[in-house]
Amino acid sequence: MSWQPTRDLVGYGPNPPDPKWPGGARVAVNFVVNYEEGSEPSMQDGEGYTETGLTESSTSAVGLKGRDLAGESMFEFGSRVGFWRIMRAFQERGLPLTVFGCALALVRNPLAAQAIKQAGFDVCCHGWRWVRHFQLSEAEEREHIAKAVASLKQTVGERPAGWYCRYGPSVNTRRLLVEEGGFTYDSDYYGDELPFWQTVAGKPHLIVPYSLTNNDGKYAAGMSHADQWFGLVRDAFDVLHHEGAVAPKMMSVGLHMRLTGHPGRIAGLWRLLDHIQKQQGVWVTSRLAIAKHWMATHPYPGKGLNE
Repeated sequence: MSWQPTRDLVGYGPNPPDPKWPGGARVAVNFVVNYEEGSEPSMQDGEGYTETGLTESSTSAVGLKGRDLAGESMFEFGSRVGFWRIMRAFQERGLPLTVFGCALALVRNPLAAQAIKQAGFDVCCHGWRWVRHFQLSEAEEREHIAKAVASLKQTVGERPAGWYCRYGPSVNTRRLLVEEGGFTYDSDYYGDELPFWQTVAGKPHLIVPYSLTNNDGKYAAGMSHADQWFGLVRDAFDVLHHEGAVAPKMMSVGLHMRLTGHPGRIAGLWRLLDHIQKQQGVWVTSRLAIAKHWMATHPYPGKGLNE
């Protein structure tokens, strides 16, 4: 039987390792913008319906067939307007940003792909398309991974070092990433606040966990205004910063262009960025930098890890 994920309910336990973040930082903070618009299920790509996930659409749970022009335009707002607004927020403050990039989405907006390349933002592969990988066959998923890698080499100028697919991986995803080769890490995991190693099909593989809690998806789940989101994520940061005096952690903050890219929500992001920049002992960095630091500071300890 080929390698399959196993559950680990213990993790680091009460004594997590010291990440030894640069400068003795208490917390490493990574901001992610999910670039999905143009790769979601759609009529143009043969799914027979318009995806409306993480939008204002009231049809997201109805299962309507055919084109939903309102839903399409909500996605288009993300790539036409929201992307540029979020990008400005980070560039004006001189802060790094990680792009979870769906490869087909970046093919369909060369201006955005070029801007990402010029800004030097690191790109973590978000799949060939914004689809549920656990619904793909193994052969389909292998093809999606290969197509995404080849495409991102063209659009942003280099192959992706990281991987994160929509919501959750399949039981094959991590093994297929190792099979493809060239990935430094994946982020298809929500169960920790520090990176950790696994042995996958006999090879070392680094996991850099992600968060759906410190995420603007809360707007689509009923959160109504920017002060609520700012309060939630600021409190998360403040707790981790406080705890980091003894046990430093990492923090992931997930953004979506069609959500936070709106004026009434970007204000919450501005407040969060400004709050974080006022604190001492913080390393705001890229996801790839966190992975590389962990590999150098806490190298692979050997086989036997979740084999």
